[in-house]
Amino acid sequence: MAQWNLRSRRKSTGSRYKRHGKKKRADRRRDFLPANIGPRKAITIRTRGGSAKRVLMKTDMANVAAAGKYKKVKILSVLENSADSHFVRRNVITKGAIINTEIGKAKVLSRPGQSGTVNAILLEEKK
Repeated sequence: MAQWNLRSRRKSTGSRYKRHGKKKRADRRRDFLPANIGPRKAITIRTRGGSAKRVLMKTDMANVAAAGKYKKVKILSVLENSADSHFVRRNVITKGAIINTEIGKAKVLSRPGQSGTVNAILLEEKK
């Protein structure tokens, strides 16, 4: 189901705004496609102007910055997600999520649904 980036039909007083024109395709948003843990799968979506955007559907690897160097490590699970508490149970990766990796806890800095990669920074090392 499409979502729209349009203003409300009603003013704060309760009266209606007059229409300024028809709904356009550019006013639509795309549906949320969650990035889960699993073997890597990405899809390409056509964006405005004919460009392309890689959307990550599943991944089991993350680029984690530790001591100034990036390491490619395996993601074990999602520990916290401030976007939605139910994302932890479903293992959905979004920006700001705390993930459990082979080398320890890491915070996701990239947007997997926009950039197609999971970049993170190490918070605490596994002992």
